[in-house]
Amino acid sequence: MKQDIEINTADGVAKASIFHPDNGATAERGIIFYMDAMGPRSSLYGMAQRLADSGYTVLLPDLFYRFGAYGPFDGTAFSDPASRETIMTMLRGTTQEMTKRDSAAFLDTLAAAGAKGPVGTVGYCMGGGRALTAAATCADRIAAAASFHGGNLASDAEDSPHHLAADIKARVYIGVAGVDNSFPPEQSARLAEALRIGGVDHVIENYVGMAHGWTVPDHGVYDETGAERHWKRLLTLLDETLS
Repeated sequence: MKQDIEINTADGVAKASIFHPDNGATAERGIIFYMDAMGPRSSLYGMAQRLADSGYTVLLPDLFYRFGAYGPFDGTAFSDPASRETIMTMLRGTTQEMTKRDSAAFLDTLAAAGAKGPVGTVGYCMGGGRALTAAATCADRIAAAASFHGGNLASDAEDSPHHLAADIKARVYIGVAGVDNSFPPEQSARLAEALRIGGVDHVIENYVGMAHGWTVPDHGVYDETGAERHWKRLLTLLDETLS
């Protein structure tokens, strides 16, 4: 059951959607779903509803809200030069610092929707780093953080999420595409070292044969077998940490 809402943040008003189980049950366990670079759309709504139907209240915010109206895009948008340039402009302009500023507002929105206690975060592509940054920023409120085909999780940038590892109290799961130029092996090793030194309970798993974006149904590289494996891992993480 999807409900469209607006969230007052430090930087403006963010459009978002709240998802509740379709069976009408009250889900007190909350999840923030961090979008990929194509933005909120039917494909992500379906994923968020699947999470909700597993017993969660799920918040899917539009991380590009500072840019006003855009799109709509889907998983094929990067094949169009004009769409790609628009998306990359918004992606470059949506910093990890903005994620930090948004986190409390997103968590408060979940609480107002009925989610009580610790929260989980999950992000895809650009959202993967946001899920980790949020977990570090609001460490006392976020108990689980997952990233799937997340890019630049341990880059040379000053705001790379791996620099925040010592602040994370959540259990962390990183699902890595077998071949992914946005998260090459050297970044994976750097992230693993940072999480281990930071004392973070974590798993980094390589999905051999999967390409960047394999979990999202409208993406050209979507792989059903790999996507179902990701669901199994994600739901196990959330069940074990948020119960």
